Amino acid sequence: MNIQTIVKVISAVFGLLGVVFLFRIIGVGDEEIKMAASMGDFGAVSPLVSLSIAILVITVIVTVLFSLLNLASSGQKLKKSLLFIGCFVVVMGIAYATSTGVETPMKDGEILSASGSRWVETGLRMFYLLAALAIGSMVFFGGKKIFNR
Repeated sequence: MNIQTIVKVISAVFGLLGVVFLFRIIGVGDEEIKMAASMGDFGAVSPLVSLSIAILVITVIVTVLFSLLNLASSGQKLKKSLLFIGCFVVVMGIAYATSTGVETPMKDGEILSASGSRWVETGLRMFYLLAALAIGSMVFFGGKKIFNR
């Protein structure tokens, strides 16, 4: 049995389980699920959610494993990847260092901690820094290409 056949069988099993759980949810009905959920019973929906989480975990593990195996086969690819990961970490460090955190009330009455607020601001700053770097590199290399003609 080759790997493609194994993957097809596993996919078919997961697909059939998903269909069974979906028909179970449809059979129970919306109102009964809402009533049970308001009392803390998520029994009708939990198996489908657990299946989705299992599929996600398996997908992430397989993707990371094959990516690492591909990188390990070529020293040049590994070196380049580690360089870009290092650059990303530097950008994250700069964004984190320039961010501040303040406790923030949210719409649902909860309070976002100062640490959570700082990480949100870090994410926004990273987005802006990476967007500026991408736009800058496009302008630089586009201009370089125009002037070298």
